[in-house]
Amino acid sequence: MTATTPSRRERLRAETVTEIKDAARRLLVAGGPTAISLRAIAREVGMTAPALYRYFASLDALVTTLVSDLFEDLRAAVADVSAVHADEDPLTRIGHMARGFRRWSLDHPAEFALMFGSPLPGVTPLPQRGPPLDEAGARFGETFFAVMSEHYARRSFAGEPHELPDPALREIFRPYIENFGDRFPPAVIYFFITSWTRLYGMVAMEVFGHLAWAVTDVAPLFEVELARALDQLAR
Repeated sequence: MTATTPSRRERLRAETVTEIKDAARRLLVAGGPTAISLRAIAREVGMTAPALYRYFASLDALVTTLVSDLFEDLRAAVADVSAVHADEDPLTRIGHMARGFRRWSLDHPAEFALMFGSPLPGVTPLPQRGPPLDEAGARFGETFFAVMSEHYARRSFAGEPHELPDPALREIFRPYIENFGDRFPPAVIYFFITSWTRLYGMVAMEVFGHLAWAVTDVAPLFEVELARALDQLAR
C-alpha cells in the first residue's frame, strides 16, 4: 500500500498546529500554566484568537494535545536512557530510567507542573482525564513495565505483602490490570506502584520546592529510596 503524500494545504495546517503548540509551550515555560490562553497564543503566532478555533476546538483541546506531547517527550527521554544502558540487567536499567525521569522533571518544572500538578482556582486546568491523556500516560508507563517484564521473565517474584491478600490487591489494582493486563502477579504490581509513589512523590516535592525547608540536596535521599525500591523488586 502506497502512502499518500500530504497535500500542500495539509502540510501548512500541520505546520500551523505545530507553531501553535510551540507557542503554548513557550508561554508555559515563561509564565507557568496561568500564562496559557488563546489570546496570548494568538499574539505569539500572529493570529486572532477566534482563528485558533480552526485548529483546536477549545483551550482544553489545545492543552490536552500539549500535555500528550509532553508525555511523549518524557517517554522518549526515559526510553533513551534505557537504550543507553541496554546491556545492563533490567532492574539496573529501571534505576537509570528513574533517574532520567527525575532529571527531565527538574529540567522542565513548568511542563511537570502542567502534567502532574494540582490545578488552582482561576488557573488553566488540566483537562479531564480521557482517552488522549490516558493513552499518553499509558505509553509512558509501558516504558517501565516493558523492562519490568524482562526482569520478571528472568526471575519470578517471591515476595508477597502480608497486609493484603491477592484477591484484595486484584480489586485495588483493577484499573491497572484493565490498562496493562495481568502479566505481573498482584504482589509485583503492589511493590512497583508503592515504590513509584514514593519516588514520584519525592520528585514532585523537589520540583515544587517543598523540600527546601528540610534538606540541602534531595539527590542522596532519592538514591536511598530508589535502592530500596529496586531491592524490593529483586526479591
